[in-house]
Amino acid sequence: MQNIYRLAIVALPAALALSACATTRGAPLPDGSDVAIGQKAYVDGPLVQPVEVLEDSRCPMNARCVWAGRVRVKMVWIRGNGEKQPFEVTLGESTPIADGAITLESVRPEKMTNLTIKPSDYRFSFRFAGGL
Repeated sequence: MQNIYRLAIVALPAALALSACATTRGAPLPDGSDVAIGQKAYVDGPLVQPVEVLEDSRCPMNARCVWAGRVRVKMVWIRGNGEKQPFEVTLGESTPIADGAITLESVRPEKMTNLTIKPSDYRFSFRFAGGL
């Protein structure tokens, strides 16, 4: 009988530790409403990941500009078989992907003349239109 208690004392912490790993691994990925560089997210179907800001020529909020500028982001589409397919998105434009199109709808933070945006500060919102 004492052996059963000893086994339970040893096995219980191990089982709890393993279950914590299992729940962390299976944690749901975020949707496409607030995605950081390097973060994977489901965007109404496709699994995508922003990799790098290629261009951020937006007009700063505290300046007057002739051109509004644009934002281009290097992306990866992670297909169901694990294959990674690179593509690029431009703010406000639809880009064909999977069986539809993905749109980069917003980029945060706003650009300012006196501040430099670090890659880790960027947040993106995406929308996917399509599907069968």
